[in-house]
Amino acid sequence: MARLMSMLDVHGRPLRDLRISITDRCNFRCTYCMPREHFSSNHSYIPRDDILTYEEIITVVSSLLPLGLAKVRITGGEPLLRRDVTTLISMLRALDENLDIAMTTNGVLLPRYAEAMKESGLSRVTVSLDAVEEDKFASITDSRNTPEDVFAGIHAAQEAGLPVKVNCVVKKGVNEDQIIPLTNACIERNIAVRFIEFMDVGTTNQWNIDAVMSGKEMRTELTDFFGPLKRVKPQHPSDVARMWEMENGATVGFIESVTNPFCGDCSRARLSAHGSLYTCLFSSHGFDLRGMLRFEADIDDIAYAIQDIWIHRNDKYSEERASSKKHRQRVEMSFIGG
Repeated sequence: MARLMSMLDVHGRPLRDLRISITDRCNFRCTYCMPREHFSSNHSYIPRDDILTYEEIITVVSSLLPLGLAKVRITGGEPLLRRDVTTLISMLRALDENLDIAMTTNGVLLPRYAEAMKESGLSRVTVSLDAVEEDKFASITDSRNTPEDVFAGIHAAQEAGLPVKVNCVVKKGVNEDQIIPLTNACIERNIAVRFIEFMDVGTTNQWNIDAVMSGKEMRTELTDFFGPLKRVKPQHPSDVARMWEMENGATVGFIESVTNPFCGDCSRARLSAHGSLYTCLFSSHGFDLRGMLRFEADIDDIAYAIQDIWIHRNDKYSEERASSKKHRQRVEMSFIGG
């Protein structure tokens, strides 16, 4: 590849992380992501021929590695619904033995795939789990699965040697009472749990600021139950979760996009399942790479296109949320992988 200039956006932020959605389908109907009233059996998913092939994904990742890409995260929808996902992991690992390859999943299919994914080169896995009480879990996910199904997946990942983290979206009036029991369940399994403020991603989850439980409020609950929390120094400025340590040595993180945004250090881009590049989780539109790929663009062509997109990137939505009066038709989380 020809040498390209530094990949910094308008605010001096590099592109280090690429989140790759490989499907817009999911076996859950979580109320904050794919509520059934909007994603019913009549919902039109991306046609199979419009979804990026694994080879096309590899071309995009290959174009970014010389420009500083250090992490990829495979997402969905539910990525384990995509056929032969271990093939993609193997292809990514073959590009660079030091590439951090992660996956976000709801976990229920991990018993089937965890060992093969580890062998294929997956670095780690993040499991979404918003409740440990069965009735509350069923209400949030609108599925027939149970928390025990998710814990079985977590166990399978641990047995395969994959490091595991748990993510929990907290919504006031829905699952704030799950913070303590979920933390306890993760401590028992030696897993770090990260609590996420309910975000206004997309337009179908009926987001309201009154439904946001702040990271500060969550920490107060945890402190009252477990004792003082001590802030942990981040490993990298672009880490989205602010980590805290308990007196027992367990760690807990908070992703506070609403009350304590981290736009200033954001180094993430998102590649949708149908091949559009989004420079912000709250984007209104993406940039079509699939069209270029299917008109036989090579790695250099894609690299120059992404560089041109990135150096003009000016996104700071979370920091500007409160002051912005402009309505934005934001893309749905299930489409670009959160």
